[in-house]
Amino acid sequence: MTVTLADVRHAATQIHGNVERTPCLHSHTLSQLTGCELYIKFENHQFTAAFKERGALNHLLSLSPQERARGVIAMSAGNHAQAVAYHAQRLGIRATIVMPRHTPNLKVRNTRALGANVHLVGDGVAEAGDYAFELAARHDLVFVHPYDDERIIAGQGTIALEMLEDVPDLDCLVIPIGGGGLISGNAVAAKALKPDIEMIGVQTKRFPAMQQALAGEPIQCGLATLAEGIAVKQPGKLTQAIVRDLVGDIVLVDEPEIERAILMLLEIEKSVAEGAGAAGLAAVLADPERYRGRRVGLILCGGNIDMLALSSVIQRGLVRSGRIVRVRVAIPDVPGALAELTQLLARERANVIQIAHQRTFTDLSLRATEVEATLETLGSDHTRDVIEALRAEGYDPVLPANEVHPDERWATTPEGH
Repeated sequence: MTVTLADVRHAATQIHGNVERTPCLHSHTLSQLTGCELYIKFENHQFTAAFKERGALNHLLSLSPQERARGVIAMSAGNHAQAVAYHAQRLGIRATIVMPRHTPNLKVRNTRALGANVHLVGDGVAEAGDYAFELAARHDLVFVHPYDDERIIAGQGTIALEMLEDVPDLDCLVIPIGGGGLISGNAVAAKALKPDIEMIGVQTKRFPAMQQALAGEPIQCGLATLAEGIAVKQPGKLTQAIVRDLVGDIVLVDEPEIERAILMLLEIEKSVAEGAGAAGLAAVLADPERYRGRRVGLILCGGNIDMLALSSVIQRGLVRSGRIVRVRVAIPDVPGALAELTQLLARERANVIQIAHQRTFTDLSLRATEVEATLETLGSDHTRDVIEALRAEGYDPVLPANEVHPDERWATTPEGH
């Protein structure tokens, strides 16, 4: 059995009114930064903050009364779990969810809060899946696959129906790939409605399973990625066939590119994206020439990111863009010397976040002390001005090697959308 446009349209009718018709908005600032006309579908506006509700609800609504009475089981790294738990609770269906042990705490808590019975098993989706299949057989539960199911694929494809209704002249869609359900459903719908549209898939360099499977290569994946939502080691059989037929290319992005995209979406679009949700933008930012002058659609497929991870992404991004820097300076070990240094920094409009003396672990004179200041600046140009001002006053500032030349790609223009 394959998935058709008719299946996607049927799914749209089934789920209408029970999932959000999320906005698909033009990003003026990101369009300027990338050189293309960028449209973002904000699936993080769903109740569970991810697109997975579409496929999960379509699957649950397709169950017979007898199947509903048996209860359902799903395995997921988070978003599919929350989607199944939420809509099963709404429909009065008992739900059991199996998640990998290292699933972010936020997703585990949210899934349990939605009434599901959660089991944490295995180091990845494959191990969790094996256990879920075992439980399904043991307790006669209906298995709701996260991606390799016609009803799931059709439900996810409703996103493309909405995007092409809002922006009919899109030239390409850039969509994250884990197991392949999202890109498969949207490729079916988009290519049927607009045959010349280009479909581009995005995977992380640490989990390129779909790309490797289609190339006939052994699947070799890394241990972890910020984009855990697409960290799938075994893509689906149905999805592989659809991707092979309808997706023109699969590109890979690395971890710093994903972090950069998360920060840009937060700072420019004021929208929280998880790693998988930012993968499409990461791909465009990594290769802007490919998309220059084109009308590009992205799916911000999820916004469930752990707050500690998001905090780290923000701090690392500010360092990489030169907006947070550490400066080491030797000053006389006399009263008032530190005050003179901080007054100079204040005149240069550098905000002191943290400052520390080092008297013991140094080869400076006993009459001198080393000060390490962590500063907030406006960016790399402002940092250079601060360094020059310090040198002009007789200081010899030293920056750690990775902070001397900030990565200009991380510069943003946060005003507007």
